[in-house]
Amino acid sequence: MAADKASLPIVDFVRLRDPNTKQEELKLSNMPYQPQNTVRDVYKMLPGLFALPSEKKEAVAMVKSPAFVGYTKLGAETTAGATDMREQFDFGTVTENMWKEGQPQWHRMEGPSEFPDYPGCEALLRRYLSEMTDLSNEFLGYVGESLSLPSDVFDPFKHIMHRLKLVKYPQCPPGSVGVGPHKDSVGLFTFLSQDTVGGLQVLSKDGEWIEAPPIDGSFIINVQQGFEAITGGVCPATTHRVIAPTSTTRYSVPFFQGINPSLTLDQLKSAAAHIVSKVPVSDDAKKRAVDVPSEYLSPLFSCLGEAYLRNRVISHPDVGQKWYPDLYTKYSQQKLV
Repeated sequence: MAADKASLPIVDFVRLRDPNTKQEELKLSNMPYQPQNTVRDVYKMLPGLFALPSEKKEAVAMVKSPAFVGYTKLGAETTAGATDMREQFDFGTVTENMWKEGQPQWHRMEGPSEFPDYPGCEALLRRYLSEMTDLSNEFLGYVGESLSLPSDVFDPFKHIMHRLKLVKYPQCPPGSVGVGPHKDSVGLFTFLSQDTVGGLQVLSKDGEWIEAPPIDGSFIINVQQGFEAITGGVCPATTHRVIAPTSTTRYSVPFFQGINPSLTLDQLKSAAAHIVSKVPVSDDAKKRAVDVPSEYLSPLFSCLGEAYLRNRVISHPDVGQKWYPDLYTKYSQQKLV
């Protein structure tokens, strides 16, 4: 179906897999398919997980990790200069890449995850990360085909480190913002599962906020800054925000597909030129006039990994000040160009 400015497009993943229908459906960007059993199990776990005693949650606090994984208490993260009204757990896929003295600082973000002391939590989340890695890679192949390119065209840009976040938005006064306007910065695409409460809004190309209501058995798929960088900004990252719930708790589970952090903008200009030429250009001047900046498009950073580190340091000032004090001072005074 076609999308208008008041709604998001929807794509049926079963039809996406069907050679007879996938070219038609690939023009759309919202996918009603997910590993149903795993998603259901995660949502069953969330209330109990967030109800853990504070000492158990703080035992895996993000501030203990230079990789920006772990628990973040309510009010400890900032977005668009404002305090987020959410608490969350962050995890990453298993990787053996460990930072060594002399390597760039952004390599430290590839460290191991710590899982909270909750029955079945680690095994369930590792399963979720594995299933979502497979699903996101399959989807990326379809994106290539939709541009009349080989399904493996994006393989050189992929990375083994993906991220998963479990988020709780508590009940707040009317008009409160759960998380302010931002663009996801881990890599290529975000696959967001949300409960039935709602509150997610997306900035349209007309510069207007539109609702992204929950659809049972679906993901919201956001373009991340990494894909925006691959296309030289032609395909902009999805700017979105969450309006805090007023009468109940909201849960969401975003999976962030990673990008090779060693890539530079100069490398992308040459390596992705054939991709950029295939991406349709739309008139989104109104959106750009009110949009938030993208670290990944800024010439201030040596590579995408440094741009991502800057994003994390600013969003989590307690982690930044503990593990990257010099960079925190530098980045907090820096204006993106």
